[in-house]
Amino acid sequence: MTAASDPVETLRRWSDAGALWRVLARRGDTLVIGMYRCDGGEEVDRIESADAALRDYVGDRTDSEA
Repeated sequence: MTAASDPVETLRRWSDAGALWRVLARRGDTLVIGMYRCDGGEEVDRIESADAALRDYVGDRTDSEA
């Protein structure tokens, strides 16, 4: 994940493709989110970001299925 990437758009595209994401950690303002295959198996990528828009988008959810 590059600093220029939009983490909210990345999660939206990921979900739109049928794949899953899970919040792995909340550290202060920083979220660590694992991105998983459609079957919820293997972690494919990870986002670690303190982006305020990402925090707003995720809210209190723990994953993309909540």
